[in-house]
Amino acid sequence: MSISFSGLRRNELLHAMKEEVFDVLVIGGGITGAGIALDAQTRGMSTALIEMQDYAAGTSSRSTKLVHGGLRYLKQFEVKMVAEVGKERAVVYENAAHVTTPEWMLLPFYKGGTFGAFSTSIGLRVYDFLAGVKRGERRKMLTREETLRREPLLKQDNLKGGGYYVEYRTDDARLTIEVMKKAVEAGVKAVNYTKANQFVYENGKAVGVEAVDTITGQTYTIRARHIVNATGPWVDTLRELDKSKNGKALRLTKGVHLVFDGERFPLRQAIYFDTPDGRMVFAIPRDGKTYIGTTDTDYTADIAYPTMTAEDRDYVLRAANDIFPSLKLSADDVESSWAGLRPLIYQEGKSPSEISRKDEIFHSPSGLLTIAGGKLTGYRKMGETVTNLIAGKLQQETGRSYPSSRTKTMALSGGDFGGSAAFPEFVTQMTAEGVRLGLSTAVAQQLTTRYGTNVKAVYSRILQSEQAASAYELPSYVYASLMYAIEEEMVVKPVDFFVRRTGALFFDIDWVHRWKEAVLRIMKELFHYSEDQMAVMTADLDKQLHDAKHA
Repeated sequence: MSISFSGLRRNELLHAMKEEVFDVLVIGGGITGAGIALDAQTRGMSTALIEMQDYAAGTSSRSTKLVHGGLRYLKQFEVKMVAEVGKERAVVYENAAHVTTPEWMLLPFYKGGTFGAFSTSIGLRVYDFLAGVKRGERRKMLTREETLRREPLLKQDNLKGGGYYVEYRTDDARLTIEVMKKAVEAGVKAVNYTKANQFVYENGKAVGVEAVDTITGQTYTIRARHIVNATGPWVDTLRELDKSKNGKALRLTKGVHLVFDGERFPLRQAIYFDTPDGRMVFAIPRDGKTYIGTTDTDYTADIAYPTMTAEDRDYVLRAANDIFPSLKLSADDVESSWAGLRPLIYQEGKSPSEISRKDEIFHSPSGLLTIAGGKLTGYRKMGETVTNLIAGKLQQETGRSYPSSRTKTMALSGGDFGGSAAFPEFVTQMTAEGVRLGLSTAVAQQLTTRYGTNVKAVYSRILQSEQAASAYELPSYVYASLMYAIEEEMVVKPVDFFVRRTGALFFDIDWVHRWKEAVLRIMKELFHYSEDQMAVMTADLDKQLHDAKHA
């Protein structure tokens, strides 16, 4: 068992963290913070990370779940961003093929629509060039007949044809977890449910934080030579705490996605389409479900818990029924949903969809470094950029020099099967091994593609835990997945497991209902939670189950 990333060993870890002075303390356990921690630690900087909620609980588990090259940014002439982010897709894929899958995307164009045959062809060709797209994945232009053959549900009126190009689908939360696990493997000390309440200063410089463990209420002082604010939608909250919020500020916009069962919404092919009001929306088949989104509206309510409103739901339903008119989808068909916030850099006079997604770094007089904005796809480059700044500062202060970033060719946790080309054979082998353990082919394949090479640790728990699993009336693979998540992925609450380690609350909500009582019972016993704590955690899970389906 990995002591350093076990939910059961958080207290020991926090006690150890208060005894050390780190080179770098990262506040924020989303994809950006995880990427910075991995980059810094693997260059030789002692690094700590704290996260107020669970890892990826904010924006990093609530995206469109695409590691994409930002085709729509060509409309805004963000050429440099498309080039950089496009090339990063291939890097993420090679380093973690188990959580990233190439997905052919169909962009239909209609008479009078935003895109025509010429602009689509040119746009996708420029995109292929800028993003360094592999030869076999370069865009193809389709006739009307070919477009309908690939997706018969599409609206036929005024359809002229389609562009066909590759995006990469990902599990954003699991990508974040795999980056975190790799960082911990390299020596990062990371703890979730630990909130930075205030900064500690010496001679006007931020040298640490007073942090509270939100599970136990205990406070700890964690000290570091350099502190990074990578808190996504909360970056301005921390800048205010540091009294350094001036100049540019965040503007939060909300994006909502709806999930439907694949039998009710039998989409064959991922579609990227423009809506009657000129926005762009994705519809993507995944694991027997279809999800569609997203909206883009200004947001000023609770940052920690954005949800779908009736207005959000109806907007997405209208967009879906416009492009797939035979489906006649209604609110009753929505099986699950999620809402996420985009922390964008405020720009005067621009609508949410027009605001740049570029990342930006703010330097505070106290030395606090804040990174804001940015895209899931660009997490590794952001980590490299921030770590370069810190390396320069540390070199000035200590005279020690640090190597350049090592993350470009570094397999993430679970990705040690020898690159994307070797992954299909690995899946075949490990699925067969799962079947030998008594699992169905579907379950064995799901576990293999979820955990990558770490599936071996889940399989070994299946062998060890049949008796324990049957005591809780759980299938052995559910019990083994839960124990792996607690012992090696720092699961602390039931929602961590059902939302961010498995994605089940979004893509298999019935599975959550089926096993939640047993999971709650196991976690109560393992963590010695009080009745009051369990009541809160149960209510939290029930609320998230309700809010995923109902506006």
